[in-house]
Amino acid sequence: MTATFKVACVQTNSGREVEPNLAAACELARAAGKAGAELIALPENVNVMESDKARLKEKVRPEDQDIGLETFRELARQIGVWLLLGSLVIKRSGDKMANRSFLLDADGAVVARYDKIHMFDVDLGGAETHRESASYEPGDKAVLADLPWGRLGMTICYDLRFPHLYRSLARGGASFFSIPSAFTRITGAAHWHVLQRARAIENGCYVFAPAQCGDHAGGRQTFGHSLIVGPWGEVLADGGEKAGFITADIDPSKVVEARRKIPALSHHRKFV
Repeated sequence: MTATFKVACVQTNSGREVEPNLAAACELARAAGKAGAELIALPENVNVMESDKARLKEKVRPEDQDIGLETFRELARQIGVWLLLGSLVIKRSGDKMANRSFLLDADGAVVARYDKIHMFDVDLGGAETHRESASYEPGDKAVLADLPWGRLGMTICYDLRFPHLYRSLARGGASFFSIPSAFTRITGAAHWHVLQRARAIENGCYVFAPAQCGDHAGGRQTFGHSLIVGPWGEVLADGGEKAGFITADIDPSKVVEARRKIPALSHHRKFV
């Protein structure tokens, strides 16, 4: 498909309490809709950022009981736009949770779900250590979903560091990647822009990367700088360090143009 459209990436500073987070995200999404956005992408953990995992497990609910999903479904219906819920923390059976992204159409229907595949288990030095696998059940399926303007490949945050996932999505027909994130300030300053641009360039795809920003309860610090990147690697919009939203006009024909110039998707060779 070649119709142009406007995308928005919403940048939030989510905290420990679900309802205020939902209210803040909805307010920004409504403003983005008034600015003409037809697809609005929200960041990772948009419903809650809680570093105490015992407290977090008390606050989250199974998908069919999740207030965040119902809130955003109603929002999509009210403002008549497609919504990418970067991720909601969802309770699973047993002791684990899911970091789950949802794509909603303009009627509020769930079009696709994606559970984050790659777990952020890292030691960044000092006091910053993360062990997502201790609390989250990873996904095991790459997900493609059809938008009115083309195909979307759905990913989340740490997935960004695994380029083979994006190549598989692009070879499956994706023209756009969603990479909602809560990138740490340390890794964001070093790697965020270059990795987002690399995934776009390697695959001739647009990147929509809404992000968390600022200081969060429990000492977590996120980088912000939500990005919209074109298929030639150009940064079309950067959200900076504060809550808000960015927009850009998206032309799917630019994907065709970039892949015609550098047809890397068709140049695979077997090797040993």
